[in-house]
This record gives sequence, structure tokens and C-alpha cells, in this order.
Amino acid sequence: MTQTAFSPDVFTWPSDDPQLIGGRCTSCGSVTFPRPVSCARCGSTGVDEHLLPRRGSLWTFTTQGFLPKEPYAGGETPETFEPFGVGLVQLGDEVRVESRLTENDPDRLRIGMEMELVIVPFRTDPDGTEIMTFAFAPLAQEEH
Repeated sequence: MTQTAFSPDVFTWPSDDPQLIGGRCTSCGSVTFPRPVSCARCGSTGVDEHLLPRRGSLWTFTTQGFLPKEPYAGGETPETFEPFGVGLVQLGDEVRVESRLTENDPDRLRIGMEMELVIVPFRTDPDGTEIMTFAFAPLAQEEH
């Protein structure tokens, strides 16, 4: 099966150690994700590509229990849809990233737990191409 990234300028892939592609302002040093055309903090158009850390901590989370609309839909139907986790992941002291989570059970997630970037299937196009996206997975499940 052919696989492709949903957007090649958002994460490095294929890679054994994928990273999100953010931006760092050459004027004020602000780090953002995804990489913008200009800096939201100071307005500079000097924004360099900046690879973000692969690991971070879960800052907050929720579970999405309804079918997303385009362009966020992954090809599910009301019959096949399964709720999924969504979280803000703090990557070092640089930036918080909103992302799907690989875990959707709130009892298995906790604020502050370590997360790691993974690449996962998002949908399959009519020609059979599997579209890949990024998500964050808990590094270790903890007992409650």
C-alpha cells in the first residue's frame, strides 16, 4: 500500500524518528507550529524552519465524541466513527501543540504524562493511498 503524508511541510516523514516542523523567528526567537509565513509576535517575515522535540508532556486533553467535518474528517462514517483523544502537548519550553492522541480513554491519560510523536494512518483515498498524519502517544501507561 502506498503511504503519503497529509502535508509534507508539517512533519518529517518517512523517518524512524519523525519530528514536527515548526518555525523560529529570526528577529524575536518565537517558536510556533506549524511554521508560519510571518511571526505572530513581532511581524517579521524571517521565520526559519525549526524541528521540534519528539517528546513532551500532556498539558491538557479531552475526547472528541463526534464525527469531525472536512478538512478534519478522516474518512469515518457515523457507523465507523470511534471517539479519539485530543490534547495539547508541551514540547520542551518551546511550544504547545494541539494534536490527536493515540489514546482515547480519559482514565488512561493524565496531565503531565510523557508523550511521544508518532505517525499514524488518517484516511485512505479512493485510489488506495493511505494518508498519514501525526499524533502523540503516551510513553508509558501508568496504573491508577
